[in-house]
Amino acid sequence: MPTARRDLRSSPGEPASPPARKTGRRSDADRARDAEETRENILGVATREFADKGLSGARIDEIAEKTQTSKRMIYYYFNSKEALYRAVIEREYGRIRDSESALGLESLPAIEALAGLIRQTFDWHIQHPDFVRLVMNENIHFAEYIGDVQGIQERNESVIASLSAILARGEQEGVMRRGIDPVDLHMNISALCFYTVSNRHTFLKVFGRDMGAPGVAKRRREQIVDIICGWCRAGQAPKI
Repeated sequence: MPTARRDLRSSPGEPASPPARKTGRRSDADRARDAEETRENILGVATREFADKGLSGARIDEIAEKTQTSKRMIYYYFNSKEALYRAVIEREYGRIRDSESALGLESLPAIEALAGLIRQTFDWHIQHPDFVRLVMNENIHFAEYIGDVQGIQERNESVIASLSAILARGEQEGVMRRGIDPVDLHMNISALCFYTVSNRHTFLKVFGRDMGAPGVAKRRREQIVDIICGWCRAGQAPKI
């Protein structure tokens, strides 16, 4: 039997067929809602497991034990551990992009809009450390799996489009210098926000400062706003 087929089975002697449906007079809407809740429950637990242990260390058995479902159900929804991992990656990137899109920055002055996006990015990283660890794990795998996530590039193009619009508006307002690459801008924002979470524990051990502590995090967030907005302002020559 090919290896790919083995991934679809939960365990020897346990069929990979769909779980038996519950009987009773339940509407299609009820069943769809239950299915979505089950799927989200699996993804939530799997996110923590993959973030803590990586793809190789996480176990479907352990994920099943911590969900309100079964190992068989996990394979029914996601087919394999690798497919579940890709679904987790897709969900986490989708959530951060959705949070950015919900800000409604289009009507704000450019500097204000940029500051708002930076603060949202910083807060999301602080509040969702699992996202940071997942990205770190994916880089350990040389981005082997994220390229197979359907629509991942299109999904992440939204933040570049938003930054491009802010930069164009800033040039028109005369408050931002010309020639800023929106991908460079996104990279700089992400790097500063990401580091606050990815290096929190080592920074605490070495320097005795907890970057995740409320007062420290708030001060760090405003520093990043000042750094990025200052780099973008008109009259500020880029330093390379």
